[in-house]
Amino acid sequence: MPTILVIMGWRLYFYSNEGNEPIHIHCKKAESECKYWLDVDIYEIREAYGYNMSPQDKRSIRKIIFDHFDYIVAQWDEFMGGKDE
Repeated sequence: MPTILVIMGWRLYFYSNEGNEPIHIHCKKAESECKYWLDVDIYEIREAYGYNMSPQDKRSIRKIIFDHFDYIVAQWDEFMGGKDE
């Protein structure tokens, strides 16, 4: 599971064994953990799940994902493009 960003204590990463799921990012900070789906066509994110997330945590990670949206998508494409089918 490659880590692609570490910002403000948040680690953003992908899992390599999630099949054919659309673009998404996993995020973890201390005991808080979440997963967001990225919709490239409309430049939007949607929470798939969140555990131990305060409203402040949710605002913080959403801002980080939006600020690095294009980078996350590029890393996803590179990571998934390099996997054997």
